[in-house]
Amino acid sequence: MSTVIDKAVEVLSEKMSGGFDGTVKFVIEDEGAIMIDSDGVRAGDEEAECTLTASADTFQGIMSGEVNPTAAFMSGQLKLDGDMGTAMKLGAVLS
Repeated sequence: MSTVIDKAVEVLSEKMSGGFDGTVKFVIEDEGAIMIDSDGVRAGDEEAECTLTASADTFQGIMSGEVNPTAAFMSGQLKLDGDMGTAMKLGAVLS
């Protein structure tokens, strides 16, 4: 498994201490995928209500706070497939 995925699972797990009632898959290009749901955060590639896709650099920037997720989406660096409402709920939990 990718060290980027391992680190992302660790960072997201810390941020998701309050839980999440949807299902989101975050695909990090050329690295793998992360699942976020009511069970927590884990490496995986399953069906989800919403799939977010970004490069490793964009994802790491979002996690560090250096990249605004909305700006990344508007500029095409972050792609969304599925339910926008679920993505917005995730954004609120992570902020």
